Amino acid sequence: MSTGMVLAGGAMRGLFSAGVLDVMMENGIQPDGAAGVSAGAIFGLNLKSKQIGRAIRYNKRFAKDWRYCSILSLLLTGDMFGAQFCYEKLPFHYDVFDLKTYRANPMPFYAVMTDVDTGKAVYRNLKEGSGLDMLFLRGSGSMPVVSRPVEVLGHRYLDGGMSDPIPLRFMQKKGYEKNIVILTQPAGYRKEPTREMPLMRILLRQYPEVVKAMGRYHITYNKCLDYVEKCADDGSIFVIQPPESLHIGHTEHDPKELQRVYDIGRATMEANLDSLKAFF
Repeated sequence: MSTGMVLAGGAMRGLFSAGVLDVMMENGIQPDGAAGVSAGAIFGLNLKSKQIGRAIRYNKRFAKDWRYCSILSLLLTGDMFGAQFCYEKLPFHYDVFDLKTYRANPMPFYAVMTDVDTGKAVYRNLKEGSGLDMLFLRGSGSMPVVSRPVEVLGHRYLDGGMSDPIPLRFMQKKGYEKNIVILTQPAGYRKEPTREMPLMRILLRQYPEVVKAMGRYHITYNKCLDYVEKCADDGSIFVIQPPESLHIGHTEHDPKELQRVYDIGRATMEANLDSLKAFF
C-alpha cells in the first residue's frame, strides 16, 4: 500500500511542518510520495534531500536580512520574499541544497501552483530540484499582491493555496492510499472570508481569475478541511497539526519566534511518533 504525504502552506507557520519533518527524518520515516503547497513545498523539499535542520537554520540566519523578506525587497524587486536571493543565492550558495541526494531519492515530490489565467491548480513533480523546478517552487509560494506572477513555459503562476490548499485528493488520485497530512492550523479551525477582498479586486484587477480564486478561497479551504476530517474518521489518513494556534504572521523577523514554532512541530511529532509508525 503506497503512503503519501500532504504538506499544507501557511508562510512562517510552515516551520511547524519543518519541525515535524525533521523528527520524521531522524527516525527514518519517509513516505512513498509527497505534495506540498507554498511553504509546505518550499520547506518540504528538504525531506527529499534529507537535510535535517536546514529549513529552521536558514530561516533564522536570514530572518533580518532585507534580501530574504522585507518591504524594501518588495519595493526594489516586486517580491516581498526576494526571488533571486531565496531561489538562487540561498539554496546554491549560502545554505546549499543537496541536489545529489535529492535527485537520487526516488520519492516523487509535487508542488502545487495556481495558474494565473485559469485560477486552476497545477501540479508539478519537482524531479531535478533546480532550474525550472525552482521557478515552479517560487510560483507555488508567490502570494498575490506581494509577489509577481512567475512565468514558466508560457504560463504564469501564483500561490497554490488559492486553488488547492490541501492536495489530499490529488495524492489519492495518484494512487497513494494512506496519507500523512500536515496542517499548520489546529483542529476545529475554519477560514473566514478575506476582509481585504475589495482592495484585492482593485490591486489584482488585471488577473480576474486570481480575484475569483481569492474570493472563494475560504470556501475552498474549508471544503478541504471537511474532507480531511472525513478521511481521518475512516482511518485512511494520519493528521498532524498544532495543538493550538501558532500565533505567527506571514512574515516574522524574530529568530526566537521562528524557533518556537519549529519546536512545537518537533514536540507534536515526537508525541505522535509511535502512532505514526503504527499507521505505516
